[in-house]
Amino acid sequence: MARKTKIVTIQSEGRDKGRAYQLTEMPATQAEDWASRALFAIGKSNPDLPDNVTSAGMAGVAALGIRALASIPWAEAEPLLAEMFTCIQYVPDPSRPSIVRPLIEDDIEEVATRVMLRAEVASLHLGFSIAAELSKLGAALKKFIDTRLTPTSHPGLAPS
Repeated sequence: MARKTKIVTIQSEGRDKGRAYQLTEMPATQAEDWASRALFAIGKSNPDLPDNVTSAGMAGVAALGIRALASIPWAEAEPLLAEMFTCIQYVPDPSRPSIVRPLIEDDIEEVATRVMLRAEVASLHLGFSIAAELSKLGAALKKFIDTRLTPTSHPGLAPS
């Protein structure tokens, strides 16, 4: 079976609007190596992870993973971030998505595009959208607050 691929076309306003990129899943050995290096770097940085991390669900684990990755020293994070971009190729003509080439510096002109493409690479490898999972987590938290934290159950919330 072939590695997963995905074409991403930038919809947001800016210099990259309409540009297309092909994302390709890393080979299993490379992906395992990348994940191991990330986990070891996170472990060395002593992240403050809650005891109940295993019960947080996919969204919770994704949120914790993002927070933990932010604790990695730049010298260890930079090669991991750079390696993510080896999964991205430029599609010069979106009407012909089968024609791709390696990225050059001018293929991405917006920082927001780079961040979004990183999230898409992560989603391709993880099998779920981090943004969607975080959105679900936020909605669940809002529902919890709306249904459980009422002025009756918590008098400090009553309007003054």
